Amino acid sequence: MSRANSKKSSARLRGNVALVTGATRGIGLAVSRALARESCNLILTARDASALSRVSEELAKPRGTRATIRVLAQACDVRDPHSVDALFRAIRPEHSRLDILINNAGIAHANLPVDKLSFPAWKDVLATNLDGTFLVTQAALAIMRRGGTIVNNLSIAANRVFPGSAAYIASKHGALGFTRVLREELRPRRIRVIGLLPGATDTDIWKVLWPQAPHRKMISPEAVAQAVLDAILLPSNATIESLEVLPSGGTL
Repeated sequence: MSRANSKKSSARLRGNVALVTGATRGIGLAVSRALARESCNLILTARDASALSRVSEELAKPRGTRATIRVLAQACDVRDPHSVDALFRAIRPEHSRLDILINNAGIAHANLPVDKLSFPAWKDVLATNLDGTFLVTQAALAIMRRGGTIVNNLSIAANRVFPGSAAYIASKHGALGFTRVLREELRPRRIRVIGLLPGATDTDIWKVLWPQAPHRKMISPEAVAQAVLDAILLPSNATIESLEVLPSGGTL
């Protein structure tokens, strides 16, 4: 069992409400589990409704705790403004406010040079990784509590360049710029905005990015989730603006 999974709940986020996009696998699922162990109420979203149902059932009764939390699972395609609107229409009768937003939904594309990358692939990656972050954030701000926290999962690709990943890199560089502007706009509301930049993490995205990637050298989603939780739990007058979590052994 990982260090993160072995920790007992201390209910430090009891009564808080967190929305996690891309919540059914990888970093999104790991962060959702970490928040649940702290008795945080959850709004989980992803495109796969059956996976959402399975995960919400698991997290309603977190491991290592006797607590029961409220979990709202709602399928949503973050690329679609109408789907995002439907998500928030489902949220409002259940929750009057939002304390934590985890913008985690993201996709990659096959490693291809620019002259081989199709425009539909380009559009799909930008729509998910950049437009989706904007759409969900904009809708969330209407109910975001003063003193809340927004975490945008950007990837280390947000400030680096990897040949063959033009759309992915463009989306993450754009999301980093968006995150920086958002942070400055929300300072008067004391809403913290954290750019999460994990290095190579052992998730399914590598099946698309690099199928032969050496997973043994990667960090676990649980390690990233623990770093996110620690950042959220900082005192309200402190923040981590850029959170890099990297393999201690160096790059792959």
